[in-house]
Amino acid sequence: MAALGWLTPRRRSATARSVLAGEASAEAARKTAQTLDVIDADAGPPADSEEAAEAAAAEAAEEAEPAEPEFPVAGDDLAAAFFDLDNTVMQGAAIFHFGRGLYKREFFHRRELARFAWQQAWFRLAGVEDPEHMQDARDSALSIVKGHKVSELMAIGEEIYDEYMAERIWPGTRALAQAHLDAGQKVWLVTAAPVETATIIARRLGLTGALGTVAESVDGIYTGRLVGEPLHGPAKAEAVRALAAAEGLDLERCAAYSDSHNDIPMLSLVGHPYAINPDTKLRKHARAHDWRLRDYRTGRKAVKVGVPAAAGVGAIAGGAAAAIALHRRRK
Repeated sequence: MAALGWLTPRRRSATARSVLAGEASAEAARKTAQTLDVIDADAGPPADSEEAAEAAAAEAAEEAEPAEPEFPVAGDDLAAAFFDLDNTVMQGAAIFHFGRGLYKREFFHRRELARFAWQQAWFRLAGVEDPEHMQDARDSALSIVKGHKVSELMAIGEEIYDEYMAERIWPGTRALAQAHLDAGQKVWLVTAAPVETATIIARRLGLTGALGTVAESVDGIYTGRLVGEPLHGPAKAEAVRALAAAEGLDLERCAAYSDSHNDIPMLSLVGHPYAINPDTKLRKHARAHDWRLRDYRTGRKAVKVGVPAAAGVGAIAGGAAAAIALHRRRK
């Protein structure tokens, strides 16, 4: 019966582990944001951030939608914006792209890649978490980084961003984030991806910082354990709640953006929820609750980026096939 568990949708409430994961993520996010502030002050804005902002502005001008002059409110320092990452800011799953990069660097082998791709495909198809399956996927990912230095994975993450992620940023969502930045508000990524990976992406896009899954490390070495649980579903909401409390934000004045119904707990926290490239359940929920909708997958934009509107499992399967082909060519 466990194998059929994903056929019955169910909403998971916050647990003590969710709260722990959220608080740990908020603490890590604030620390890395302070580091990013120092780096930005010394080096100025990163080049690819400027290029992304210009591209986003051009895209926004070209595909202008009815103006919403009252939001975001310029100078409102009690407001901030929270953006989901996978299929909201970036096409595909960040953790999968990161996995491809690690595979290329021979961190693991083809059999492990196929298993990881299947786990990701199952999650995309199911749309809900089967506890046993999620635990298996979690253990597989953690076993890959166990014993490695945090600094090593951070350096590799920078390379992987350039190789697989930089060209997968949705210009429309990037423009929304830039609007908040231009209004003087902080902008945070919120993702189940490792906080280190999420922080790299946030810095490259010129955002404030990132909330992500916190993997335990001792003396700069990954132990193979998590702090709490993956930052997913209710844990995301707990992270946003904890960060808002620490930053003195008014959640009713904040905005949140996501593509997935799994993020309804996070979206429901804020006064300005947006459904971006929404899945079927989120689209239905957003319409029922009069939430704003944006879809950057359809029409000319989908043609421009060269991916189908129903990206997800196909992107995962395609990525797995490409990585396996690379492995074969090396033999």
